[in-house]
Amino acid sequence: MKSCQWCGEPFEAKVNYQIYCSSECRQKATKEKITQRYVINRRNKMFNKKRNCKFCSLPLSVYNDEPICQTCLINPPEVKKALKEIKGIVDGKTQLTDE
Repeated sequence: MKSCQWCGEPFEAKVNYQIYCSSECRQKATKEKITQRYVINRRNKMFNKKRNCKFCSLPLSVYNDEPICQTCLINPPEVKKALKEIKGIVDGKTQLTDE
């Protein structure tokens, strides 16, 4: 008895080099391997490229797949505005409204 390398279930191998219990497990494992290779190849292509944020032109990390940096993604002016509103509600200067 062997153990399937994908799902871990025990199975009786039909040939001595069989590592998956079924064609479904084999297909799932193959798809995951292809996906991992794709991600690794895409990251390796980005290592030598200079990419900048579309909004602020700061250099982007190789691990950032987005075209904008985290700072621009959060949008600081909107965060400041929201914090001022929250502070106003806490201080009792602003009433909470339903929108």
